[in-house]
Amino acid sequence: MIRLTDVHKSFGSNQVLRGATLDVAKGTSTVVIGGSGTGKSVLLKCILGLVTPDAGTIHVDGVDVTTQPRDAFLARFGMLFQGGALFDSIPVWQNVAFRLMRGSLKRPKVEARDIAIEKLRRVGLAPDVADRLPAELSGGMQKRVSLARAIAANPEIIFFDEPTTGLDPIMSGVINDLIREIVTEMGATAITITHDMTSVRAIADRVAMLHGGSIRWEGPIAEMDSAADPYVDQFIHGRPTGPIETLR
Repeated sequence: MIRLTDVHKSFGSNQVLRGATLDVAKGTSTVVIGGSGTGKSVLLKCILGLVTPDAGTIHVDGVDVTTQPRDAFLARFGMLFQGGALFDSIPVWQNVAFRLMRGSLKRPKVEARDIAIEKLRRVGLAPDVADRLPAELSGGMQKRVSLARAIAANPEIIFFDEPTTGLDPIMSGVINDLIREIVTEMGATAITITHDMTSVRAIADRVAMLHGGSIRWEGPIAEMDSAADPYVDQFIHGRPTGPIETLR
């Protein structure tokens, strides 16, 4: 479904991606791991066409992303943003239905609200939450609202950017389980970027390690712990010493 081939991207003198190559099969869940500042978010932005690579190619469903009409192309994606990124001035249901009331996906207001309430139910939130403001909800409830928004338009592809940031271990487990269930139910193709190894083990079918601007290792989650790559070994076990440099 998604194929990146030798993708490069620099911002001035800062080389972020240096030949990243990755295949993501349709209907699978891939988790991209790597330290802060290694280019994980830039990788997602390149796939979405929000950032143009300096070199290399990116294909989604066999078609070069640079040739696609923006609105129709982005309609295929759902996104759970780091921190939730909810609009604090509009009620929860309008956050969930935001895309359903605009552009090529536009639905009548009543229908959009009904869909929003159904998606809220799917993530374990009662209908009465729909008319509340995001600030009236706990962090875990806000994350669920963000997840409902990501799936509101039944996207083919869903990106999860640090989905458990700021949550306690129990709520993180709840969100991980919801993501796994929903991706499986929808048959969606998913890419998650995270530092949370518990999330990796709960969500991933396959894991890719991004370091030094390229994918150092990629394989099934079952083979991650036995990967021979020393960068993968250091990262997944959180060791302070190894080939990954840390600030002392």
